[in-house]
Parts: sequence; structure tokens; C-alpha cells
Amino acid sequence: MPIHPGRRSGAPCHSPAARAFTLVELLTVILIIAILATLILATASRPMALARALVCRQHLRDWGLATRLYADDHDDLLPPEGFPNPTERHTNQGWYIQLPRQIQAPRYHDQPWRTNPAAALGNSPWHCPVNRRRSNGNNLFHYCLNQNVDGTSASEASVRLASIPDPTRLVWLFDSKNLPGVGSSNFTHTNLHSGGAHFLLLDGHVAGFPAPTYWDFARNRPLTNHPHFRWAP
Repeated sequence: MPIHPGRRSGAPCHSPAARAFTLVELLTVILIIAILATLILATASRPMALARALVCRQHLRDWGLATRLYADDHDDLLPPEGFPNPTERHTNQGWYIQLPRQIQAPRYHDQPWRTNPAAALGNSPWHCPVNRRRSNGNNLFHYCLNQNVDGTSASEASVRLASIPDPTRLVWLFDSKNLPGVGSSNFTHTNLHSGGAHFLLLDGHVAGFPAPTYWDFARNRPLTNHPHFRWAP
């Protein structure tokens, strides 16, 4: 057999294509793959986050519609607040009793997720699909009613919708980080929708705001001078 000039018989053939990756090259490839995977996951998660935010907004709009219908049927009166942490004894009065009837929403006290943290939430106006809070064994509310609309909880009074000045800026219901169904600005969630929360204003429209516009993180308390909404008439 002829021997190629310059090559000894039996000498191994070292092709550039057969060269193995060095450790540095391998780590570089792994890093690039990890970065690309992160970018892909982040891009893919945006539509899901947007869809969930839209669902939350629609749920709040449903409560806004229920409020308008209730006022139309009750001489323009707003529904009663109700007990913040209702038990089986509190089944006659409260926004969570009166408003669901207006839109044929499921009865609050009949829902298994109210007392069972392992029960599926389903898709209903009661829940924000982003909020991970579950029942403490007694109650579960993802949306909280602003207790200041008709006086404080201690001095609740019947209030007519038409008597509220500038309802477009008055908070009615909002994304809550706490369990009770009635409360004030200190219950507002600070990390749901793009690092903020959704608010149902008394005129029925829903708005979302980033947390730094309504929460003082340095002092861990709400800001009450928001330019686009207020907590008391």
C-alpha cells in the first residue's frame, strides 16, 4: 500500500473536526443555553401574565356591574359592607351576600375553598388568578371592599351612590393581601400584576397601578395621596 509522503505508517490521523471541547468552551456553551432558555421562558410567560391580569380585571368589573345593579334595585343605595370575617352566622348582610345575587355568582358561604385551603378555586369573580393566598380554615377573599366609602366599619351608614362626589376616583374594591373581605388601604396587595394591584373604582372602571405609587416600602404603609384615586369620599 502506498504511503503518503510525510506520513509514517501507523501514525494516528488527527482531524480538526475531531478535536474535543475544552472545559472552558463547554461551560461557555452551557451558559449560552441557560441564557437563551431564560429569555425564552420570560418571553413565553408574558402572555400568560397578561391573560391572568385581564381575568382579574374582568372579575372586578363584574363586581362593579353588580354594584350598579344593586343600586338600581335599591333606591340608589350601596350594599352593606358586612362583617370582615363572616361565619355561618353572617349570611344575610354584606357585599359578599348582596352583590353575588345581582350577577348570579356562586354563593360565598357555599364554596369549599372558603374553609378548605386545598380546594380548587375555579374561575369565578371571587378570585384573582395571580393571588396565591388560600383559606386559613375560616375565610378567603382575594378582593376587599373599601370600608371608608360609607363611614368606617364602626359607623357604617346607608349611602346613596349619587351622593358620592367624583366616584371615578373612589376605591370600591381592590386586590388584597389579607384574608378579610372588608378593610382599608393597608390591605392592598403590593406584588400581583407587574408588581402592583388592580382597583375597582366606584364608577365601575378598573385601573392598575404599580406598588410604589400607592405604598411606602420604607415605612411599610400605604400612601394616601395618590393622584388618581382616594380612599374616602
